[in-house]
Amino acid sequence: MGILEIVLVAIGLAMDAFAVAICKGLAIGKLKIRHYITIGVWFGGFQALMPLLGYLLGSTFSDYAQKFDNWVAFILLAIIGANMIREAFGDEEEECETSLTFLSMFMLAVATSIDAMAVGVTFAFYEINIILAVLLIGGITFTISVLGVKIGNLFGTRYKKKSEIAGGCILIILALKFLIEGLTSVF
Repeated sequence: MGILEIVLVAIGLAMDAFAVAICKGLAIGKLKIRHYITIGVWFGGFQALMPLLGYLLGSTFSDYAQKFDNWVAFILLAIIGANMIREAFGDEEEECETSLTFLSMFMLAVATSIDAMAVGVTFAFYEINIILAVLLIGGITFTISVLGVKIGNLFGTRYKKKSEIAGGCILIILALKFLIEGLTSVF
């Protein structure tokens, strides 16, 4: 898996955090630098931590599943991407709250990064520089989250649904890439 693919995965994974950051930006009246930093660090930090945990978990059984690696990547990324798109079209409306307390941010950071753990499991099946991947995912999520806070504060939730759909589509496209690679290795 190359850097471009890791960057695309990072962007796709960051879209959940982006959507929540938009919501936070909408709820917080007057933004201060601490708002940007707090939200960016929480979301970026957890988006970096979860794939690392998934990678460590996946590494324990990657030798046994090596011949199924493309299929595992395809299934996990397709499910995560489809779920993001489904949630974007769902009727559930997330409440925007201004709280940046430890518990509030912890719960949001975990909720927006669970998918990243599953992606980390797929990383274990590939020759990948996990440190670079974790740094890229964390850095990209930090940046996208900070932008989300600003966009939410300026424009409201106009881009929330579109960002979730875009993130889901990116992950599904990557899933299809792994499917094609898996099919070509069979034939």
